[in-house]
Amino acid sequence: MARRPGGLGRGLDALLDNNDDSPPVESSRKTYAQTSSASVSKAGDIVQLSVDKLVQNPGQPRKNFDETELNELADSIKTYGIIQPIIAANAGDGTYIIIAGERRTRAARIAGLATVPVIVRDYTDQKRLEVFLIENIQRTDLNPIEEAAAYKNLMDFSNLSQDELAVRMGKNRSTVANALRLLKLPIEMQKSLEEGKVSSGHARALLSVTDTKARDRLFREILAGDVSVRETEKRASSLNTSQGKGKTTDTKSGGKGKKRSPEIDAMAEKFISRLGTKVTIEGDLNKGKIYIEYYSMEDLERLYEILGG
Repeated sequence: MARRPGGLGRGLDALLDNNDDSPPVESSRKTYAQTSSASVSKAGDIVQLSVDKLVQNPGQPRKNFDETELNELADSIKTYGIIQPIIAANAGDGTYIIIAGERRTRAARIAGLATVPVIVRDYTDQKRLEVFLIENIQRTDLNPIEEAAAYKNLMDFSNLSQDELAVRMGKNRSTVANALRLLKLPIEMQKSLEEGKVSSGHARALLSVTDTKARDRLFREILAGDVSVRETEKRASSLNTSQGKGKTTDTKSGGKGKKRSPEIDAMAEKFISRLGTKVTIEGDLNKGKIYIEYYSMEDLERLYEILGG
């Protein structure tokens, strides 16, 4: 199974607990030799299965596999074999759906292996999907869009709220919310994020721009030159400020359009940069109102987290 970073809670471990005693990895070579691939005696046994019987999980969030890395892994497999078994679920039609070990399976095919060591698990369709999605989310090499899509799939199929998902994954609520927000980007911007042309920081700054035409112009600027995340945030803040200036009045003058204080402008830009959304300040240096805009329930929850909820 792919290495899981620390601090992720029980997550996958809790779901993988099927009350069976799987053989430890260090004794796996002996176990492989003793167990026939002709039959699977019980869930949890390590068996040798034909690599052709392993099929990709239809919920696989990862779409791109680096060919160089796969070839390097294949070379390692040729020398040392597969050290950690693949985990799969019986599909009931003679094939097995990969739960953990997609990369190992692909590399094994490149290495020319006919059979691979597999731990077969018995899951309901619901639990199989949950285990698979959590295993993939906990990988360290998913790109931001793949990770966000996996979160959304898990929420949809398991009927989880963002709070419940955060607990299940052992992550902060704001981390999950910020990841899901990336799916609100236009497809072209999501593609650029997948390909590494823009970073998650760039993407979050783009999301904060409320005017779609201005957002697209800023996106083109990022692609055209070396624009840092910090610079992108400043430009996004400036774009939002210019959009909201017309709504600002001086409440002490009865709304008659007294010239806006530069200190108020500066503070508005700080709010926009910090909150990542359109912020309008009406008033003077002594008294006024702050209007913070949101565009979805998820956006409102994100703002709640930022403001110390």
